[in-house]
Amino acid sequence: MGESKLKHLQREEMRLSCAGVQTAGGRVRVRWETDSAATPMGQLAYFIEFLTLTGLWSCWQDRCPLSYSSPNAPTKADVLGTWLLSILSGHRRYSHVTTIRCDGVNPGLLGMNKVISEDALRRALVAIPEDKGVSWLDDHLRQSTAPLLDVPWILDIDTTIKPLYGKQEGAVVSYNPKKPGRPSHSYHTYLMAGLRLVMGVEVKAGNEHSGSHTLPGLLTILDELPAHHRPKMVRGDCGFGSDGIMRELETRAQPYLFKLRLSKNVKLLAQAFGRMN
Repeated sequence: MGESKLKHLQREEMRLSCAGVQTAGGRVRVRWETDSAATPMGQLAYFIEFLTLTGLWSCWQDRCPLSYSSPNAPTKADVLGTWLLSILSGHRRYSHVTTIRCDGVNPGLLGMNKVISEDALRRALVAIPEDKGVSWLDDHLRQSTAPLLDVPWILDIDTTIKPLYGKQEGAVVSYNPKKPGRPSHSYHTYLMAGLRLVMGVEVKAGNEHSGSHTLPGLLTILDELPAHHRPKMVRGDCGFGSDGIMRELETRAQPYLFKLRLSKNVKLLAQAFGRMN
């Protein structure tokens, strides 16, 4: 009798520990097992609930400029869900998608029929027109940061060199401080300082790493923002302290703060200011 009561109490505790989660695939109940091994994707159900209740997941699908004519083609949910799960799993190559094809839980929570293969995912992304695809992703990225722009903020700009292995588009041997002689890509990143939220990223060839290649993306972000949402300051290192970049920012009355290289003229200017003080 005692064992029966104990089992009943354990069942009640398990029932009370279950939490209802609303997902794209319907409402499910999530239960934590304290004695089981930990999994990095254990909290994904709650993130999927957030995407579902806010409408972000459905809106992202509806606006995706991907269309198929074949009745056997995968759905948008299959394509975007495979892409999302792969990114959240930390994958860096299309071939890594194979490792999540055995997942029998999370794809269903996203309303997916299946996890598509790496080749199908690659073909689907190629089928998206580049200009429409960039506009689609940029619009959603702007929506995620727009509510935060009512308070004063600083825009940081930076360039990162990523060494490449294998044959990839834009892989060019150029400036590479860690792997000299290795082909690379250059990532031009625009960040909201403090929160470190990404306002935009442009991937360019390895030989397009200077500040002049960062400028077009920077001006695009500034010109698209309303005057009251623009950053109080644009900040960068000495690679951006060139006359061309500063002239464009001054034309837009945009304050900036850049480091300057200690060239001969800069040293003379610093000495002159020192004598004045």
